[in-house]
Amino acid sequence: MRYFFEIAYKGTNYKGWQTQHNAVTVQEVVEKAIATLLGIKIEIIGSGRTDTGVHCEQQFFHADIEKPIVPKDFQHRLNVLLPKDISIQSIRKVKADASARFAALSRTYQYRITLVKNPLLDGLALHYFKSPNIQTMNKAAALLLGEHDFQCFSKVKTNVNHFLCDITKAEWKQKDDRLEFTITANRFLRGMVRAIVGTLLDIGTGKMTIKDLQAIINSKDRKQAGQNVSPEGLYLTKVKYPASIFLK
Repeated sequence: MRYFFEIAYKGTNYKGWQTQHNAVTVQEVVEKAIATLLGIKIEIIGSGRTDTGVHCEQQFFHADIEKPIVPKDFQHRLNVLLPKDISIQSIRKVKADASARFAALSRTYQYRITLVKNPLLDGLALHYFKSPNIQTMNKAAALLLGEHDFQCFSKVKTNVNHFLCDITKAEWKQKDDRLEFTITANRFLRGMVRAIVGTLLDIGTGKMTIKDLQAIINSKDRKQAGQNVSPEGLYLTKVKYPASIFLK
């Protein structure tokens, strides 16, 4: 039986999602915990990868489990084994061919910023020392909507067939001294969100213009875009799937 596991984690102590040699990752920790419960080694497939230090409010992975499990009971026992910065939020049966990676319709990320020093947000938001213009950044973000080649925001060494992404939402909001950027797309390239945020902040502080953004997209050149912002402010917040893949 194939199951979808919904997972949340604080990424501070991990070198991202995907298993690596000589580095502790979320995937590795979860696979070891599941193997402990089942008594056999098992591989999990995530809906995507998060980089070192990136947090996650909602991510999914699938696993094929031969022995029957009671989802609620297995979820509880798995959470007992997992460290306090990783939590399984739910477990659901899905169709045998449902893929956590390829069945996803969209993914949503948020980037969180504090404009003042806040010890309660240390490691959980970027402390940004300038006050960017939200209206200008939202006008620039509107240029990102739709399907475009976003090679200019992708890490240079990445193994993908194409750089096309269809962005359906890109919006900044401000409440007091907190800024939050939300972006939704069918897929994201490696480092894409952090590069977009860095570029929009440059526009919001006058280092670049909205006109520059269109030229950057057209250039397909990563060197033309802004710098990646740090990972501690980035959260994967939602992954959407068709309801038809879930079993009762």
